[in-house]
Amino acid sequence: MEAKAVTKHIPLSPYKLRQVVDLIRGKDVEEAVALVRFVRRAAAKPVEKVLKSAISNAGEGKTKARVGQLYVAEARVDGGPSLKRGMPRARGVVTPILKRSSHITIVLREKD
Repeated sequence: MEAKAVTKHIPLSPYKLRQVVDLIRGKDVEEAVALVRFVRRAAAKPVEKVLKSAISNAGEGKTKARVGQLYVAEARVDGGPSLKRGMPRARGVVTPILKRSSHITIVLREKD
């Protein structure tokens, strides 16, 4: 049994989100939720929402999975579209600024 949740266009850089996602990869679902809840980073909140969505998706449908049997099989952060902005500098020059966004994918599977 596999459950998946995806969130797109999160206005945080992939680098910052990967630091949180790397903590939960391979962990039991209950442990992962507890871990993310106590991480003091802005990136922890969207990761927790996607994780809870995947848990909810696992409980839906014909084959319902028990939360105690699930683990985070796959957790990845991909880069989304970047907003291109400019910062005015000396002598009329503009330095490009990239405001990055991210996509989070979390896949849960049952333990054998």
